[in-house]
Amino acid sequence: YESMKQDFKLGIPEYFNFAKDVLDQWTDKEKAGKKPSNPAFWWINRNGEEVRWSFEELGSLSRKFANILSEACSLQRGDRVILILPRVPEWWLANVACLRTGTVLIPGTTQLTQKDILYRLQSSKANCIITNDVLAPAVDAVAPKCENLHSKLIVSENSREGWGNLKEMMKVLLCRPGWSTVARSWLTATSTSLVQVILSLLSSWDYRHASDSHTCVKTKHNEIMAIFFTSGTSGYPKMTAHTHSSFGLGLSVNGRFWLDLTPSDVMWNTSDTGWAKSAWSSVFSPWIQGACVFTHHLPRFEPTSILQTLSKYPITVFCSAPTVYRMLVQNDMASYKFKSLKHCVSAGEPITPDVTEKWRNKTGLDIYEGYGQTETVLICGNFKGMKIKPGSMGKPSPAFDVKIVDVNGNVLPPGQEGDIGIQVLPNRPFGLFTHYVDNPSKTASTLRGNFYITGDRGYMDEDGYFWFVARADDVILSSGYRIGPFEVENALNEHPSVAESAVVSSPDPIRGEVVKAFVVLNPDYKSHDQEQLIKEIQEHVKKTTAPYKYPRKVEFIQELPKTISGKTKRNELRKKEWKTI
Repeated sequence: YESMKQDFKLGIPEYFNFAKDVLDQWTDKEKAGKKPSNPAFWWINRNGEEVRWSFEELGSLSRKFANILSEACSLQRGDRVILILPRVPEWWLANVACLRTGTVLIPGTTQLTQKDILYRLQSSKANCIITNDVLAPAVDAVAPKCENLHSKLIVSENSREGWGNLKEMMKVLLCRPGWSTVARSWLTATSTSLVQVILSLLSSWDYRHASDSHTCVKTKHNEIMAIFFTSGTSGYPKMTAHTHSSFGLGLSVNGRFWLDLTPSDVMWNTSDTGWAKSAWSSVFSPWIQGACVFTHHLPRFEPTSILQTLSKYPITVFCSAPTVYRMLVQNDMASYKFKSLKHCVSAGEPITPDVTEKWRNKTGLDIYEGYGQTETVLICGNFKGMKIKPGSMGKPSPAFDVKIVDVNGNVLPPGQEGDIGIQVLPNRPFGLFTHYVDNPSKTASTLRGNFYITGDRGYMDEDGYFWFVARADDVILSSGYRIGPFEVENALNEHPSVAESAVVSSPDPIRGEVVKAFVVLNPDYKSHDQEQLIKEIQEHVKKTTAPYKYPRKVEFIQELPKTISGKTKRNELRKKEWKTI
């Protein structure tokens, strides 16, 4: 680890574009026989259908897509494109096409509601949206309220009035000079009948196969490449801006050191396409290393599908959320053999030691936890060759100088809890977001002295390992004690009756506030005497962690409130507790 940290250097060129400077370079190596025969992209679904692309094929298809964006949609460099698609091949093509055209990609999860879509279209001032026939009606319902939106592309087997059908457009691209004006009127048509549109197209254009001739835009390394909406655990989601270098180069840290990828690897990350984690582990990190991006359509989370896929396909590196690992280890895994799997990682929220132990016992593999944010690349991680301390986030990644700081920005010694900060002065690291779009006050609030403040609380031990305590606004103050919810939730989740839990503060006339646990029970325990079960759970926590941390209040609920990214909305539970005060 020490040599990795010390030897890490990465030059930042004035101009950088991931499509041209990374993907096209892998194409050249592929043609020259200088890389393994792995595909660049490998997609499957539950029906047994597969798509495999080499880097050369990925390049050709993405250039066709880029021509559609720049010609049919009349998009200019810097224009904003919202992309809301499930795990379908077109999602990856759209990512690369936006890189090639210099348009700004804004991913969104397919779980967005009509209200969510309106908020994102309006706040981002998006010029184009790409989605499927499931969400197209919601887009049409709000489009009149979005003055910047002029192009709509649909990934569907069916046509839809006012939309360009991407599947058809990828087959045929029209080439008469000046045709983009007509194409744009087609894409935004609302009153013209489909027959009139087709006649107009036939009279105006000559047909030929879609052209894969496209010159990649020359982008400066610090131009905005993508905007990611945060998950919105408190308030409206913020728009987090990343540059071509912050992810395009910064995520080399993830690919080289945390994921430990090589061109021979096949990497499967199960993250939803709407979140920055997908950019991390389904786009940039694997392709920086020349590895294969593997994905399963998985419209719904099914533990057996994941286990079967890991057994059937030559996946060498697997990345998933702690919740997924927790559900996987609850299955009988004896009949599944992961012959190719050699490295497992997890991120998004802390993973509990009991899950890592069960996974190790069932697979023989450790789970290497990583910690980062939408605003960053990997901040801390457990890296190959390091001793894993269960429950720890690991040590700082080579990209960042990470410290625990106090309210004045002073660095705290080992063992003292404080705010997790990344040093940004005198030199700002390149793997960090630039700003929150149209929100300068929020951007400024992340700075304290020489540090970017993550908003997470933690501490560093004597060995230099970092430990997560809580989001700063989740810390509970009870009788003079500072209590982080994660450690209490960890203890709760080890009790056999507990499927999920969330811990927040609750008002108390004597202690000011106390720990309250909201618990989702496993089905086998729902018929048990609840008062007795509460006592059992409380005693279990007292024995598992410091007694003062045990939940003095326990409430059983059917499900926890969560964001659309699956994170528990503790703020909602906390408001419920304090609403009468």
